Amino acid sequence: MRTSRRGFWTVAAGLAATAVGWGGGRVVASVRGETPGRIGSGDDPHGSSAHGPQRPGSSPTGNVPPAAADIPQGRGITTTLTPFLDALRVPPVLRPQGQRLTIELRSVNRRLHAQLPPTRLWTYGGHFPGPTIEVRRGQRLEVAWRNVIDDQRVPVTAVEVYAPVGVQPNPYVVPGRSGGTPRADVAAIPPWLVVHLHGAVTGAGQDGWSENGQFPGETQIVEYLNSQPASTLWYHDHSMHVSTWTLFAGLIGMYLIRDDEEDRLRLPGDDREIPLVITDRNFEVDADGRLTGRLLHKVTYADAAPPHITAGFRGPYTLVNGTIWPYLNVKPAWYRFRMLNACNTRTYHMMIIDEETGRPVKGAVRQIGTDAGLLPAPVTVDSPLILSPGERVDILVDFSGSGGRRLRLVNVLDDNPPAPPISRESAPGVPTPGLPYPQMMQFRVAAGGGADSFIPPAVLSSSFARLTYGALPADRYHRIVATKVLGGRHAEMWEMAEVDAASVRIPSDGVVQLRGADGRLRTFKRISRNPDDTVNFYSELGKCEQWTFINVATALHPMHIHLMRFQILSRDVYDVSGFDMKLCGTTRPLEFKETGVVEEGEKGWKDVVRLGDAEVVEIAGTFVGGTGRYAYHCHLLEHQDMGMMRPIIVFPPGIAAMRLAHQRTA
Repeated sequence: MRTSRRGFWTVAAGLAATAVGWGGGRVVASVRGETPGRIGSGDDPHGSSAHGPQRPGSSPTGNVPPAAADIPQGRGITTTLTPFLDALRVPPVLRPQGQRLTIELRSVNRRLHAQLPPTRLWTYGGHFPGPTIEVRRGQRLEVAWRNVIDDQRVPVTAVEVYAPVGVQPNPYVVPGRSGGTPRADVAAIPPWLVVHLHGAVTGAGQDGWSENGQFPGETQIVEYLNSQPASTLWYHDHSMHVSTWTLFAGLIGMYLIRDDEEDRLRLPGDDREIPLVITDRNFEVDADGRLTGRLLHKVTYADAAPPHITAGFRGPYTLVNGTIWPYLNVKPAWYRFRMLNACNTRTYHMMIIDEETGRPVKGAVRQIGTDAGLLPAPVTVDSPLILSPGERVDILVDFSGSGGRRLRLVNVLDDNPPAPPISRESAPGVPTPGLPYPQMMQFRVAAGGGADSFIPPAVLSSSFARLTYGALPADRYHRIVATKVLGGRHAEMWEMAEVDAASVRIPSDGVVQLRGADGRLRTFKRISRNPDDTVNFYSELGKCEQWTFINVATALHPMHIHLMRFQILSRDVYDVSGFDMKLCGTTRPLEFKETGVVEEGEKGWKDVVRLGDAEVVEIAGTFVGGTGRYAYHCHLLEHQDMGMMRPIIVFPPGIAAMRLAHQRTA
């Protein structure tokens, strides 16, 4: 899938919630704008799987019939839940005053929508998402992640079902098993868990290596250095082979680092600075077709004959901060939103529309930050805001011109394979035809309020420096990674070495030739394809790294590198028809077609890069602040667990020199 925003219409993108203070060792959750006594507003530690009140056809206000726009598309396809019935929930905020913090991993029952029975979840601190941890730059923090989950197995039903290409409705939009048999291997997954702070600068022993899981009764104790600029990080389970279902069960939370540079900007704060976590889910149904609230991980495959290569999970229901299609009351003022895509697979292309006109709200959004820090200057977002799994954006949204109106955040592009391609464009304000359940959340803008004197600053990060090819040192490391799908195998990630074409057989398995924009023909040979293959990538602390990602398939891969903040150097589009999926090699070279677009909002510091279909993307960065064994991987959880994760080892300079000396004398 193309990751560029070219060819789309104007978009405003933003979500809302509110921060909650922490002090005195007590944590209090908050829900903004909630009607007192409304069902589904809180965790229910005693909830059962019995059906809660069902109010089909009720409106967000509860006293008038719903407008047509308030009823999910696909009535008759899936069980109806009323959009915008529940207020947006806000995770509690933890601001540690000392150097130690304990967070329990706990099982809870919680309603994810007022019309749903409680759902069994695995959580951090009893909340989904977990508490937002907030620290200052340089504030060392020791966290004890104490596993007290009282379930023996993950609270998720997993099924795989056949879906011929073009079938409508695709089973992925339908609640219930669709005839699939629950997977016994998933049903046997125990609460063996390990926490990874995504984007953190920390030692490898503190990074949450995927094979270092903890059982209930055990505690993972880590120290986070927080020696990095202000940024939006997140923490989640990273257990080997099973994070597809452990994150699905709820093990997700945000982590904010603040510093003096950010403070000087006087950005919107308190109840107008709001972290948001976006996920999608599906649920089981009972014999009467009613939603039970039980989490259902249903994926599809397009070929009836084995092997069954499944698509990643995409669910019909979008949750924001753990609530399906919530609403948020906002003032006609500027808000700051920290947005995280914590989905397994779905990439969102988001826009804000005015419910009355159906048109985009123009000129209201400024992007001020990326995954790993502030941009040098605000970027006006005039096209759909794209967010793939693992990515974060820091944005400002101006509601001052929408007083008294209701706005809606919608997803405008369905990225689900193996359905046939659908139009990548649509009329302004109208979601792509065929996209089920485009709504994400609603903003209810107050008619009046105090004057807002905030003006977005012209300069954000004066310390930011843009990386270019010409500025990279000549002795940098250069890594080549190729990604593929199909060909009778699940998605793969190959480490490649450049070789002389005369040294390999062409064509053959694992050999890829590429002709770049300069006309030069290069030949690469696969040196690994599985997580347990020999370690090939060794790095030196503080030394520049250039990575080239080559995607020979029509599937997006958000690529994440632990410990490294990087910048995108280029994104180019290639003709990849010369790659033979069954051979697993090129029968003719991959050919450069056109220079792709690195959006202005992508030019900041990042730790996840979207690698679109038939794209070659190059990045540059440096490993700083930690040494040891780390990982890089695709952040589509199903791909990560299927094998798209590999180790990389970072040595201090003196140790790296000794290793090279030993290699030369071996």
